[in-house]
Amino acid sequence: MNSSINRLTDEEIKVILRAADPIIAKGGRTLLAKILKGSREKKVLQLELDSCPVYGYFKDDKLDGIMQKIDWMINFDFLDIEYYGKLPMIIFTERGWHIESDQIAEELFNEWKEWINKGKQNPDMSYLKDRNREMVLLLLEKIKASENQTFIPYLELWEKVDYKKVRDEIRRTILVLNGEMPFDDSIIKERAKSIREALKGLEMQDLLLKCWVCGERFTFTIDEQRYYKSKGFKNPKRCKACRKEKDDVFFY
Repeated sequence: MNSSINRLTDEEIKVILRAADPIIAKGGRTLLAKILKGSREKKVLQLELDSCPVYGYFKDDKLDGIMQKIDWMINFDFLDIEYYGKLPMIIFTERGWHIESDQIAEELFNEWKEWINKGKQNPDMSYLKDRNREMVLLLLEKIKASENQTFIPYLELWEKVDYKKVRDEIRRTILVLNGEMPFDDSIIKERAKSIREALKGLEMQDLLLKCWVCGERFTFTIDEQRYYKSKGFKNPKRCKACRKEKDDVFFY
């Protein structure tokens, strides 16, 4: 995995995470690159990936260059590779999902604002049921912070179709918008701070591991980590000497 490119901007990081969202655990690096390139390939269109909000964001870049950006995202702990059988699939790291969940919550919030502007009534709120709980609660915090009472009819519709824990938080949101309960904006502020920190990424470093056989410490280099990650291997449990000894035993 190539990491020779310059640091990506915060916007580029968010764009690549957003493009990865519809193919998490379903597609690999190449498919992600094609979404960002704006490919008209049959598979991309069949999966309706051209409807992704950031489809074609890097349309002027070469596919190899986009792949390098994706590899940078993997190397800096925003995305990872997980093998399903022999297929390497893109997944979010904890850091990547923390940023992406905020983006999705913001998209949903903006969608509701559009509905209000268009006078949309009685939308089917079941689309929010079974969504990621962290993201749903964040959406409700954004709605509280808006102080916009025109959201209340949508909240009441949503309250009718979701599970109890979500219904309870929806009810609290309605009370906040009606001025019957104070709003604590500390969650929103802390979230914004944590997103800024997460966007810094985590650069790979050599790791010092302990051999399970001889007990000696050995260095697991950045290049070795990239190779293992690209193959879907877990970190080695034995040092090179013990690995070689094991291979020699099997060979003979």
